Amino acid sequence: MIEIVSASLMKNGRTILSDLSAKLTERRIGIIGHNGSGKSSFVKMLNGLEPCTTGQVKVGGADVSEHRARVGFVFQNPDNQLVMPLVEEDIAFGLKKSGLSKAEIKARSDALLEKFNLSHLRERLTHELSGGEKQLIALIGVLIMQPEHIILDEPTTLLDLRNRAMLISMLDKLEQQLIIVSHDLDLMAQMDRLLLIHEGRLHADGAPTEIIQTYRDLSC
Repeated sequence: MIEIVSASLMKNGRTILSDLSAKLTERRIGIIGHNGSGKSSFVKMLNGLEPCTTGQVKVGGADVSEHRARVGFVFQNPDNQLVMPLVEEDIAFGLKKSGLSKAEIKARSDALLEKFNLSHLRERLTHELSGGEKQLIALIGVLIMQPEHIILDEPTTLLDLRNRAMLISMLDKLEQQLIIVSHDLDLMAQMDRLLLIHEGRLHADGAPTEIIQTYRDLSC
């Protein structure tokens, strides 16, 4: 479980998030809100990319700083995440200092590519991949680390309908808890729970149908 306890975030003297508290226990949780509301900063706090100014984020009962590896993060733009020239090298990059042998790393990488029918991308250059392919490989680069929780920041924004369908199919197969920031309300409607961030605060929290309507009302 991820728990947020009276967490606030300030940058350059400006308050980004104020006094947020929640226990994230559901398997699929969505985060919605207007641009600039603090959604991305909120989820970055959940894996320590943005340390709280006050309060605390706990993972499994301990501070997130002690368990960052348990919370994977997939960025909105996969180009910010793909660092190696070849797909198979990029997927393996996070395990370089894991102590696993090259054979073990390759086996783990091959198993993930095969599981999601992406083995044909193994020897492709990462910069030549389509936007959808980059997003899928970025996700596999997180999955290979075997996190218990995965955060995705606007995962469908850059995707066409075909690649959106591929990504959602891939997400449906995952056993980990997913926390997804998105303006894609069709995707958000499929979540178990939604959190609505508005002006840096947790404005509403509950069932998708109710929270989406609250969000629509705020948008009028």
